[in-house]
Amino acid sequence: MTPKPSTIEQYFGDMPDPRSGPALLHPLIDLGTIALLAVICGADDWVAVQDFGQRRETWLRTFLVLPHGIASHDTFRRVFALLSPPAFEQRFVRWVKDIARLGSGSVIAIDGKTLRGSHDASNGQSALVMISAYASEAGLVLAQQAVAEDTNEIGAMPGLLKLLWLQDCVVTADAAHCQTQHARIIVEQGGDYVLALKDNQGRLYEQVRQTFETPALQPPHRLTFETVEQGHGRVEHRHYTVVNASDYIDYFNHDERWWHLRSVIRVARTHRVGQTPSIHYFISSLPGDAQLLARCIRSHWAIENGEHWILDVVFRQDHHRLRTGFGPENFAILQHIALNLLKRETSLKRSLKGKRFAAALDPTYLFKVLLAGLP
Repeated sequence: MTPKPSTIEQYFGDMPDPRSGPALLHPLIDLGTIALLAVICGADDWVAVQDFGQRRETWLRTFLVLPHGIASHDTFRRVFALLSPPAFEQRFVRWVKDIARLGSGSVIAIDGKTLRGSHDASNGQSALVMISAYASEAGLVLAQQAVAEDTNEIGAMPGLLKLLWLQDCVVTADAAHCQTQHARIIVEQGGDYVLALKDNQGRLYEQVRQTFETPALQPPHRLTFETVEQGHGRVEHRHYTVVNASDYIDYFNHDERWWHLRSVIRVARTHRVGQTPSIHYFISSLPGDAQLLARCIRSHWAIENGEHWILDVVFRQDHHRLRTGFGPENFAILQHIALNLLKRETSLKRSLKGKRFAAALDPTYLFKVLLAGLP
């Protein structure tokens, strides 16, 4: 096998090393590459990372220096506990920007996830919450941000948005992130937003709810779109109603708190004939194209199936017991890199679980997965 530049070398090779002096026994690029390859193959803690390195040492020497062999699991744990998550995230974002190549109208779904295994009650450590951005059509994690213990997802959202390239993209988020500051940041960065609306925005929510649910208040001209989807043993019917009349938008946004607000949306969902529909409301900076808005709203849930579910079921993220320093956060970033690489590698027609198993068995295929991260 002829060594080639890898994703790690090209995009993460300039990571600041938190160590000094005798602690620099193992090059950071070697530690990072071994950790990533081990995670691709199924490692879920530092002991497993060490085991992977020792069993693949001969092969690893074909493209890594390894001047002092394979580091111990304690070394991996210490280094990743010290490694700067912002520096790691910035390089992750730079890499994904090159490979994702998002086009106009691409949907970026944002949502948070709790890493339950990082909870340490004996030391008063809460479980780590990571808020991440996911490209729904491309199926790639674009960025992630840890939520500080003294704040919540709302406080972490501006930092995440500022990491992203949003030009001509549509950002979707749940009602917790339906905040005027978030809408402003998205628009300032050249994007559009579709945000779920609930009673945390009391006045606006009531205005929108009453407009849609009171016949006398409904505008004469409304845009509608319907979808019927069948799967998992049920049929789901969705009816979208959009109001974009300027006088109504001025009524909802008379103080212009919501940047570029252009439409409000009602979605009625039912699973069977005669069922009372569940009602959901959204606000958006997009014009009143009901079919476009329906696509954006529906695409948001790709983050649940394409990222969160996979991290829970395939990567068993909630079972990990990593708790030291920045270790849980940095290991989560490694998992996001591994997830993106496995999705990018398309030559093997297997599930992600099957690809991880194949990579663990076959170093040639594992190297192919690693090279899938090159643009």
